[in-house]
Amino acid sequence: MSAEFQRFAIYYTPPAGSALAHAGAAWLGWDADKGCAMAHPDLGLDLAALTETPRKYGLHGTLKPPMALACPVPDFLDAVETLAGDMDPVALGRLRLRPMDGFLAIMPETQPRALGDAAARIVQDLDPYRAPLSEHDIARRRKAGLTARQDALLLRWGYPYVMDEFRFHVTLSGKRDPAQMADALRAAHAWFDPALAEDHHLDALCVFGEGADGRFHLVTRFAMRG
Repeated sequence: MSAEFQRFAIYYTPPAGSALAHAGAAWLGWDADKGCAMAHPDLGLDLAALTETPRKYGLHGTLKPPMALACPVPDFLDAVETLAGDMDPVALGRLRLRPMDGFLAIMPETQPRALGDAAARIVQDLDPYRAPLSEHDIARRRKAGLTARQDALLLRWGYPYVMDEFRFHVTLSGKRDPAQMADALRAAHAWFDPALAEDHHLDALCVFGEGADGRFHLVTRFAMRG
């Protein structure tokens, strides 16, 4: 199945069958684990429109952004499995809902230093398996108005929001104005608060693949066993 995907990414996603996994798949309308669309809950707002932008990615927190591979897929999967086996799980603590740059997201109350260190290692150790960005991809990223530091990270690592620019987040919406964000937050609290009431962990490196339909599918999970 993995040969069908054009790009791969390493994401955090909650364990299959967990309350957060179920809540997130229904909210977004896409279950990346099962590879199927989900019915949105009735929360008094147009969830299909609100979640149009993040839907195709599934419920996730980016660790190694989507990339074309410079190697055979099995070699990449072997490298991810080896890396996961050498990494310690990271406690995320309590997760909370909050706006982030105009988007609604799930984020740690305080980002643990161990999480930033883990993300940096994932980016660095798996970079040899990444195909270089095209000039088109670089130009597309630069349209976001990158800082000089972000531009340097883009050219070095293929993505501008890594290393010291990394902020762990699980995106739940497209960009919204303050009034729309207030409505989205009210609905999200009603839907997600029970699932966020417990501590969460990064305990696996999850390989996602981008299918021909443009949607991301969970390929496999590698437990962190360091």
